Amino acid sequence: MTKANERPRQSSVSSDLKLPPKPKIESASDVLKRIFADNDGNSSVGAEIANLSSRYAALQNIKFPKPKQTRLIAVANQKGGVGKTTTTVNLSCALAEYGAQVLVIDMDPQGNASTGLGIERTPDRPTTYDVIEGRVSIQDAKQTSSHFKHLDVVPASIDLSGAELEVANLPERNHLLKAALEEFLSNSSKRYDYVIIDCPPSLGLLVLNAMCAVNEVLIPVQAEYYALEGLQQLLHTIELVQENYNPALIVSTMIITMFDRRTLLSREVYDEVKEHYPQIVLKTTIPRSVKISEAPSFAQSVISYDPRGAGSVAYSEAALEIAERSREVINTIAKKYSDRESE
Repeated sequence: MTKANERPRQSSVSSDLKLPPKPKIESASDVLKRIFADNDGNSSVGAEIANLSSRYAALQNIKFPKPKQTRLIAVANQKGGVGKTTTTVNLSCALAEYGAQVLVIDMDPQGNASTGLGIERTPDRPTTYDVIEGRVSIQDAKQTSSHFKHLDVVPASIDLSGAELEVANLPERNHLLKAALEEFLSNSSKRYDYVIIDCPPSLGLLVLNAMCAVNEVLIPVQAEYYALEGLQQLLHTIELVQENYNPALIVSTMIITMFDRRTLLSREVYDEVKEHYPQIVLKTTIPRSVKISEAPSFAQSVISYDPRGAGSVAYSEAALEIAERSREVINTIAKKYSDRESE
């Protein structure tokens, strides 16, 4: 037993030995920074997310200008897989989302634009085919999109694939859609800001009808080398239409699709197109996006399917650029008409 006045024995363990420090618990931001930071400690992913959020917020505070007259636009490219229908669908929805009254005419027999705009296609409903054949008017064939109240659609059907042969011998076969559209717009109770026509990936009679019915052509250009070769052929076809059928037709817009900022090829394609067509190429590029590809499987545009995503924000910014260019484009078209009359 230890006596009361006896000191306790000193521990044999040195007092200089310290316990290991408690492990630091990382915050969520620390974890993200550690995982995604580059060599300089900057989080590129975090910056990208923040930038996307700020771009979306900026769009909510901008009022899209409306054109002083209806803009008639054909979205065309004879090369398949460049994002033509995707561009038609999402630009139309973005414009409608921000207040414009839009009419989409689906001239592609595949009818993908109709599906992407939430239009139910049934055998008993009239389509663009019936309009071209002269059986019904656009007023009777159009339907309102289930996702956007300011968006009307004239859906397509597979029957369109045979329309070229059926109307080939008609005297005004190149102006069938133009006549139907002019009649509709002159009698419509709605004032449409944009009429956007989705063309098939070809250069046949359906595309010719579309180009004769509009004043503008919008060309989606995929960010790859072969797209540049196809672009030259398309521009040559448009020149022939201008010379023979529609002198006031202009190429008003080019938009780079499937852009991957990580690759040198995408940047080179954009720079090449921008160098040759600086006045008409949009500054906005459309990125490769899983959400853009997924949206059609839900019969939606990416604007409604993923409104805050990169694809939706990019298409909305592209729509804003198109809207802001309206005055310049309309003045250019007016000058073409004036020059035509003075000849």
